Amino acid sequence: MRRRPGIGGLQTAAATRDQYRLIGENVAKLRTDLMKEQLATFRSHLEDFARKHKNDIRKNPTFRAQFHEMCAKVGVDPLASNKGFWAELLGIGDFYYELGVQIVEICLSTRPHNGGLISLQELCNLLRQKRKNAREPVSEDDCLRAISKLKVLGSGFEVISVGKRKLVRSVPTELNKDHNQILEIAQAQGFVTVEEVEARLSWSTGRAIDALDILLEEGLAMIDDGHKDGKRRYWFPCVSSNLSTIADDGHKVDYDT
Repeated sequence: MRRRPGIGGLQTAAATRDQYRLIGENVAKLRTDLMKEQLATFRSHLEDFARKHKNDIRKNPTFRAQFHEMCAKVGVDPLASNKGFWAELLGIGDFYYELGVQIVEICLSTRPHNGGLISLQELCNLLRQKRKNAREPVSEDDCLRAISKLKVLGSGFEVISVGKRKLVRSVPTELNKDHNQILEIAQAQGFVTVEEVEARLSWSTGRAIDALDILLEEGLAMIDDGHKDGKRRYWFPCVSSNLSTIADDGHKVDYDT
């Protein structure tokens, strides 16, 4: 018959477990302290690097993006506040806040034509035009970082991916998978027809019309009924570069053929 461990054995086992636990906690603390020390050293070196190369960081968009990547690896956010060490040293906090204000202005001014959805590339081009007299060049990475800070304004102002293209949304409209698929198809020529959506996505006519009607209601699409083939075209300014004029009622598009 197997003997069960006595009280002494249980106490010994409990003490052993406590010892292992204490050893584990000590090892974990040593590792944590070492990691904190390494991060503190890296941050110090990062600050020295920023002091040495502050002009390159401010004037060279590629260099600036690489600097942000280094900061992210050690948990430093130079854009967290427009006050403090990083803002005083580099001034990039103010730079991104200024970009944010200008991005909002562009999104508001183009909203009547695109329904609050604009391609990141077009937004950056308009931003560069707006800042043509500014000393600091602007990259898409700068635009993305500035937009990420606009989230404090609430819903809207976020970047979404449609196929290989990035679009900036400045209204609280939620696009579902059906809408994204239609926008992806529209990228080829700037518009789609109901028949094209049915054929490309194997949808029923009702599903295609329902999705297109929602995009139309949200102001993201405009209708062109002027073709000889009689097929209605749904134009999407956010992915089209072929629109020449947009009628005041927002439902009729004239374009170059």
